Amino acid sequence: MTDKNPPRNTNANYRGWQSDVIVDLIKRYDFEYITLNPGASFRGLHDSLINYGNNDPPMLLCQHEEIAVQIAHGYAKASGKPMAVILHNLVGMLHATMAIYYAYIDRVPIFIMGATGPMDEGKRRPHIDWTHTALVQGNAIRDYIKWDYQPYALAGVPESFARAYSVMTTEPQGPIYMCYDAGLQEAPLTQDVELPPAYAVPTPSRMMPDPNALRSIADKLLKADNPVFIAEYMGRREGGFDSLVKLADTVGAGVWDINHSLNFPNQHPLCISLDKGALRDVDLVCGLDVKDFEKATRELESTTREVVPVVKADADWVEIGFGEIGMSKWAMDYCRMQPCSVRALGDTALGVPVLTDMLRERIAADSNLQAKVRERTAKVTKRHNETWAKWQEEARKDWDASPITVPRLACEVWDVIKDEDWVLTANTLKTRVRKIWNFDKPYRHPGVELGTSTQIGMSIGVALAHKKHKRIVVDLQPDGDLMFDAGALWVAAKYEIPMLIVMNNNRAYFNDWEHQIRMARLRGTDEKKAHIGMDLYGPEPDFAKLAHSMGVWGEGPIEKPEDIRPALLRALEVVKSGKPALVDTVVAHR
Repeated sequence: MTDKNPPRNTNANYRGWQSDVIVDLIKRYDFEYITLNPGASFRGLHDSLINYGNNDPPMLLCQHEEIAVQIAHGYAKASGKPMAVILHNLVGMLHATMAIYYAYIDRVPIFIMGATGPMDEGKRRPHIDWTHTALVQGNAIRDYIKWDYQPYALAGVPESFARAYSVMTTEPQGPIYMCYDAGLQEAPLTQDVELPPAYAVPTPSRMMPDPNALRSIADKLLKADNPVFIAEYMGRREGGFDSLVKLADTVGAGVWDINHSLNFPNQHPLCISLDKGALRDVDLVCGLDVKDFEKATRELESTTREVVPVVKADADWVEIGFGEIGMSKWAMDYCRMQPCSVRALGDTALGVPVLTDMLRERIAADSNLQAKVRERTAKVTKRHNETWAKWQEEARKDWDASPITVPRLACEVWDVIKDEDWVLTANTLKTRVRKIWNFDKPYRHPGVELGTSTQIGMSIGVALAHKKHKRIVVDLQPDGDLMFDAGALWVAAKYEIPMLIVMNNNRAYFNDWEHQIRMARLRGTDEKKAHIGMDLYGPEPDFAKLAHSMGVWGEGPIEKPEDIRPALLRALEVVKSGKPALVDTVVAHR
């Protein structure tokens, strides 16, 4: 933690207020931005941020509390640093609940500050302060945050702030909620309040997995004929991407990247991501910071909900990660439990390099193991190359079709940005870009989105994190998602957050439409009616005009494939000038 002593406001008419202490703490913990939607419950803090704190860190005005949390979500995933968010009392917090839940299940640190009251009934305004106050307010989100607290008096503010930061940034990370009484904020500051000492570390040291468990995993990796690594959150930690490359190269094992962070380069010869056939002969699965083993290793018949294992029944399973630490008692985001013969509880950031060293030492001393690693590497590489070539061929299918195919859109965007220093935000066009683009650096992609009404806000947060690096940030933006939070475009325009927004516009909530098609086929009902309650036409939203109305450069709708590239190049020039741009491309449903 940096000892960042905030300068006192030099305005001779400025009095000290208790909300100033919260500003001191925000500065002490080096938050770079604060997102918010205005609210009177934190008017005391708001005034302190401006007139005492000189709007440093700057506040970013958002049109909805959900957008405010989503921006912080994307920013933390992309930068590794938490952002502060302020939510207006009970109602603002309730607006933000879905975004908070998604941040929790995505293990993202967000420092959420709320407000309530005044808790002193004698100071409440009629009606409004009563209906906007809860007892205790954090109860509404307690099941999907790591910790919440509502200090009763100013003396409790510094300690709870420090504890909240520590809890938030300890793995597995997640959002916290601090609730500040409006009366406390607005009261005069009558005495000095001691902040956490400058020497105090903000986050405890990482948890090292048991070395004996790591040795057991090393034994199994060297004994196995066809081991595979499955990684989910490992790439979030600094060095995680590169350390997984070293581990895979050392042992000659394939890697499946679940993609909740970018864990492994997709064009590396040992990458088997998205190729479930490569898992059929696996005899050892090693999970690396995995919460959901099931989706990667099972095949789903979505109509009947039948789940069939891909990995053979006698395969062994081991893991390094956080297991049941922080497991929810409410939501079932922990997914189905995968029995493992070894479970090394701890951080992959520490455990994987040690495991790699163990393996290297043993392989270097044994020529038979060296031959085995070479043989495994050659086998996986051959399959990777064949699969990659097949994907490139598939991408050309129906190349000139109109509406545009999703693979062609992925190819057109890639052709325009591949020579830039680029970053992909949240959406992967149903994994299509992972089969075409080259994710060669750990910052290329912070991980896939979590569903509808998450992507535009998260994408702005990712773009904000990369703004200082002048990278070309690409948001492959679904139309249904943008309809939830269209006001987020205004945030990107107002604060000049450059990003290339390419609409994946199929004029439908087609994921759900597809489910209705399945039901119609199963039940023998009319498949042609499956679009009812799902389509986004009659009228069709004009996203280019919507962008213009928000101050964002926009072009489209584009339906002819040959028109995509020129529009993308024009938009790219706008982005390079430091502003957001949107290209509306109309794509086929499948």
